[in-house]
Amino acid sequence: MEDPRLRKRNLVMFSGIVVLVAGLFTAMVIGTAHTTFSDLCNVFVNPQNTESYRILYHIRIPRVLTCMFAGINLALAGCILQGVLKNPLADPGIIGVSAGAGLAAMIVMIIFPQHTAIVPIVAFIGAMTATFILFMLAWENGIQPLKLILAGVAVSAFFAGGMTCLMVFFSDKIQGTVNWMAGGFAGASWQHVTMILPYTVIGLLGTTVGCRYLNALQLGDDVAKSLGTRVETARFLLVSLAALLAASAVSVAGMLTFVGLIVPHMMRLVVGSDFNYLLPSSAIFGAILLIAADTVARTAFQPIEVPVGVFMSFIGAPFFLYLLKRGMQKR
Repeated sequence: MEDPRLRKRNLVMFSGIVVLVAGLFTAMVIGTAHTTFSDLCNVFVNPQNTESYRILYHIRIPRVLTCMFAGINLALAGCILQGVLKNPLADPGIIGVSAGAGLAAMIVMIIFPQHTAIVPIVAFIGAMTATFILFMLAWENGIQPLKLILAGVAVSAFFAGGMTCLMVFFSDKIQGTVNWMAGGFAGASWQHVTMILPYTVIGLLGTTVGCRYLNALQLGDDVAKSLGTRVETARFLLVSLAALLAASAVSVAGMLTFVGLIVPHMMRLVVGSDFNYLLPSSAIFGAILLIAADTVARTAFQPIEVPVGVFMSFIGAPFFLYLLKRGMQKR
């Protein structure tokens, strides 16, 4: 007889894939300019240089795909950090990882705009620098959850100050980064798709291998070591993977927050804490959340487009306060 819990987990992931595919096609069709599913099909089976083709192929399709990959990467990064740090409040945006990536990416985009191809790598270096500083501040015979959150606020504020300095000293060059700092996908192109796709593939392959180590870490360091896990090495590699995923998302979407906080937490309530299921379900529903949020943000107030980062802040901030309050009540 099939385990009901296993059946539920498989059903959640299968339903998520169906919703994701439906959401992809729907988001590609919906917009200020009217297009139909027939126009979308013609892009693939009968491409013609029509207005609908140009809108779909050059604007909407790459935007939605970039959205999907960024959602996957942010959700996986948050899920990995929550597992490694054993803290449901861990998120690349909240603990300063995204801010470190953002400052590094902004330096390249403003000072060295001719080298935008290396933005993901530079953003990764910034994210790892922020992570290293965070670990130094929060370490006291191990990572202390409360110190981690407080240190994350400080690290995030420090790097945000760096971005503000860039805006002041290079005020004539920041116009192209304003929407990027707010977080959004306006202007996303096929270049952004090809920029983030390799890192999404690396993230998916890495989490396929890393899920067993995350499960081992949940049992405690002593038990994990008894199972043959090199705890510190595994923790470092997993945090590096999370930083890479967050940095790649920041490089194409800007300063998006709360995706890595909301999605893994909600999925944990549905599929449980087994990372064999938690990681893939987080990836699926992270993509769904960001596609849905971007679609609403660009269509709800037509012709004005609200940056999706602002939209996610209105969703994520109350959710973060709810988790924080519930955690304090348990103490």
